[in-house]
Amino acid sequence: MTLKKKETTSTLILGAGLAGLSTAFHLKRHPYLVVEREQRVGGTARSFAIDGFTFDITGHLLHLHNPYTTNLITALLGRNVVSCVRNAWIYSHNAYTRYPFQAYTRGLPDAVVDDCVLGFFDAYLKNKKRKRPVDLNQSFSDWCLGTFGAGISRHFMFPYNEKLFQTPANTMTADWCGPFVPMPKLEDVVEGALGNQNRPFGYNTTFLYPQRGGIQVLSDGLAKNLKNIATGESVTRIDWKKKRATLAGGKQITYRHLVNTIPLPDLLQAMSPLPKAIEEARRELKFASILCVNMGVQRSDVSSRSWIYFPEKRFPFYRVGFTTNFTPTAAPRGHSSLYIEVPMDSVSGKSKGEIIASIQERLIESRILKTSDKISIVQFLPVRHAYVIYNKERTKALSTLFPFLAKQGIASIGRYGAWKYSFMEEAILDGKAAAEKIAKQ
Repeated sequence: MTLKKKETTSTLILGAGLAGLSTAFHLKRHPYLVVEREQRVGGTARSFAIDGFTFDITGHLLHLHNPYTTNLITALLGRNVVSCVRNAWIYSHNAYTRYPFQAYTRGLPDAVVDDCVLGFFDAYLKNKKRKRPVDLNQSFSDWCLGTFGAGISRHFMFPYNEKLFQTPANTMTADWCGPFVPMPKLEDVVEGALGNQNRPFGYNTTFLYPQRGGIQVLSDGLAKNLKNIATGESVTRIDWKKKRATLAGGKQITYRHLVNTIPLPDLLQAMSPLPKAIEEARRELKFASILCVNMGVQRSDVSSRSWIYFPEKRFPFYRVGFTTNFTPTAAPRGHSSLYIEVPMDSVSGKSKGEIIASIQERLIESRILKTSDKISIVQFLPVRHAYVIYNKERTKALSTLFPFLAKQGIASIGRYGAWKYSFMEEAILDGKAAAEKIAKQ
């Protein structure tokens, strides 16, 4: 869609990721305009076709729990979908153990297993109600110690999450854990240390993925019948008093409702100047940036696993996934496709050559790659606002920001707009809820 110098719409939607597309999709006949800075829709749910490979921006897998989204997404994907059973592992202490770490310690050195099980038992005795509500005033480190004990916290919970969020565990809060951190019972921990149980834990034990085309297929499916999407257009200023947005080229859009799905700090920056309390709250929003390194390897079946977690500091990455184990069409015949997630602070100041050399060395060390393997393609995709940092400052800031935005007719939704840790299904539901609210006004 080509924009005129001046546009007017009932609802302006910033960002054509899943939350933005879902909002437009569910507005139906209600007038809207979607503005997206990239040349294609999808946001972080985009895919790239390069030399026979299909790469996503990290692992984008569909964990569906809501009947509505299950029906919608399966209808959008049609027959172009595969169902996968999670086969996730952890590599630490030079050993592979099943995910989640807290329920599968068998295979680790005996001293580590003892440390984990005895620590869990000690925490269990101090708190027999394993499913207690998360205390929002409690640090993530205190919550881990009280929930899993010192051993599991020391060997996995602390190092992995500090690596992922690039933030000390004692400065984070625990209110993001909810569905994302499996909570095994005492008997599960003991059995996972002594035997070879294979019980599923967590919200993502199974998932769907497009058979062809990568996760872009879902974004394109939502956008298929949406006409008012302007790509390659970025918002530089929002006059929130006059309800007018200015784009990079000087075009202006007057709106009644604004639905924001771009990162909340970017929205607030565009709205500047803001009241002092709002500016102060904006500065409290912290995030972690990562580098997604997509890699094509000239060997099929590099691994049989879905993905592997790496908590130890000696590995520059925290997770490695294998897209060709979701669907073989992600790579040419005889090749494998990997996505490698790297904390940005571990590669800051390094050249691409140095980053690849370090990654390749550690992939060989962990027995994923062989020294004889040839890498046929590498793609670097930096993700600036990859993970929201949950801390006490965030909780306080959002309690100030969201009422202010709502008063201006602005709904800020989705993973980045709502400044939260969430998955794709939730983004689609956020868009649906925003559209339904607007339709009633």
